[in-house]
Amino acid sequence: MDLKFALNHMTAPRLNSRAFIDLAASLGCVGVELRNDLADKKLTDAAFFDGETPAAIGGYAREKGLRLLGLSEVYGFNAWSEEVERKVQRLIDQAKEAGAESISLIPRNDAPDYGAGERDRALEEALGKILPMLDKAQLIGLIEPLGFTTSSLRHKADALAAIEAVGGRDHFKLVHDTFHHHLAGETDFFPEQTGIVHISGVVDPALSADEMQDGHRILVDRQDRLGNIEQIAALRAQGYEGAFSFEPFSPEVHGSENLPAELENSFTFIREGVAQRLQA
Repeated sequence: MDLKFALNHMTAPRLNSRAFIDLAASLGCVGVELRNDLADKKLTDAAFFDGETPAAIGGYAREKGLRLLGLSEVYGFNAWSEEVERKVQRLIDQAKEAGAESISLIPRNDAPDYGAGERDRALEEALGKILPMLDKAQLIGLIEPLGFTTSSLRHKADALAAIEAVGGRDHFKLVHDTFHHHLAGETDFFPEQTGIVHISGVVDPALSADEMQDGHRILVDRQDRLGNIEQIAALRAQGYEGAFSFEPFSPEVHGSENLPAELENSFTFIREGVAQRLQA
């Protein structure tokens, strides 16, 4: 099954950027996503780009035959402020210098108490402000709905409605995250508006969807409860041809001493499972 796999730096946050890029290249990936929040999450002591210039790291990825699919992230982008604007512009500038294709925009996940219509207005305001910034830079903004009950943007259809409201279809795309798709109970797929797919698995049988958290997210295997095979097959059947980027948050994955082989096994499991489903 010809699936384009990629790695989000969350897969191996203890590796510096160059070692992480080497890992992705060794596995035959099409690209990588780099993150500016690994130190904030106490997963590394390294600065973004490990103190090198974005141009140097982006150039190294291309030397290894990889696309720099995106830079993550601006959290809470839908609570617009001068600080958020500065963060968006800084990430855009870094993406341009590195040769990245997109930046990631993450909604508030602090259970905000919105009044009638306030949530939609806040989202549209932020997208309206970000749109000319992306247009000037000729970049894509990837919007990732979070399926947690505390999220201010749970559903992809709501993100698409706001994108349409600001006329932003050319510069905003969705992140389809298989974990968040499951948590939100979503059934709709939007392959034409999807810029990238994030994949991870949850296997703990004792967890309800509302109890699942980032720390439970591991590599996808046959015990997966999120329906990754079904989601990926549906996206492919409906025309999605972009990258499927691994994004496991579990310390179990981060601490693995055999990560390359485990990733290879997950790649194989997904390829075979999706091929079987599409042929059924």
